[in-house]
Amino acid sequence: MGSKIYVGGLPYSATEQQLSDLFKVHGSVESARVITDKFTGQSRGFGFVEMSTAEEAKTAIGALNGTQMDGRTLTVNEAKPQEARSGGDGWGRGGSGGRGGKRDRF
Repeated sequence: MGSKIYVGGLPYSATEQQLSDLFKVHGSVESARVITDKFTGQSRGFGFVEMSTAEEAKTAIGALNGTQMDGRTLTVNEAKPQEARSGGDGWGRGGSGGRGGKRDRF
């Protein structure tokens, strides 16, 4: 299992191939993914790269954090595990509609 790296500040035009090529200089890239909006397909300006070893990942982070890509400053660091998501409606109500799922008649 490799080491996963978060890359923020990507240009919205960046491709996964460009991201892979950027990191390839610092070691073996297992995967590179640019995160896109699920409705529009537009890049969200960040992505993830997985390097073969922790040493390669550390080298890449040290070399690329704070550098520029198409005029944008990159934030490159070790990826944190994704937080668990709840199935709520975004308002802390658990998706019940706000009235406990009941309809008021009067």
